[in-house]
Amino acid sequence: MDKIVLGDIHGLRIWKKIVDKHSDCSFVFLGDYLDPYEEPDLKALLDNLKEIIEFKKADPKKVVLLLGNHDLHYMTYKIETSSRYLFEAEEEIKSLFLSNEKLFQYAYQEENVIFTHAGISDIWFMKDFKGDINSNIADQLNKPASDAQEQALFACSIWRGGGEKRSGIFWADINELAFPLKNRMQIVGHNRVKKIVEVKENAGRIFFCDSLFNGNYLKVCFREDVKFLLGRVK
Repeated sequence: MDKIVLGDIHGLRIWKKIVDKHSDCSFVFLGDYLDPYEEPDLKALLDNLKEIIEFKKADPKKVVLLLGNHDLHYMTYKIETSSRYLFEAEEEIKSLFLSNEKLFQYAYQEENVIFTHAGISDIWFMKDFKGDINSNIADQLNKPASDAQEQALFACSIWRGGGEKRSGIFWADINELAFPLKNRMQIVGHNRVKKIVEVKENAGRIFFCDSLFNGNYLKVCFREDVKFLLGRVK
């Protein structure tokens, strides 16, 4: 089934138009459901997240919900607090995420295509996470085998205001992904772009999709060859 990729939500409701347009597809949300750039309407913001959760519950196999840094900072103290943190709704948001925790995941993979919130650099995966390049990448990210691997997942580098050498899959800056994971295709959000950007380097390929605010989304067709099609709604 073809997949529609929805970049960072940040309270946007345009995802519903895209879903209606592609009812025959499945969907991958790249995370960051809250912490909008504009002044928040807390009720509308939480209602939107609840609708996304209900969308997942209605057809769990058709919908993948990834977590971003703007979600995890409500769920655990192991990750740096991001900008625009909604202190006034902190407890309600935390309860909403934690009561539905099993609906969310860190990473998703189909064939040779890996979906995460911020992306995987080759050096981070090999040196910091110490992953096995010959095994399913998403499985390793979703179930870190040690405290050190979990710590690497949440790492935030100076590019995003942290103190680590390199960022993990929730914080990786576009500048850190000049050399993405070798021999893999990646689809990520996190780095805001006016339109979806593709980078080919290091025998890897990566699409930056945090462009939903402009109505942009990505369609991935898994057939004989994987094809990537740009979509847009107004």
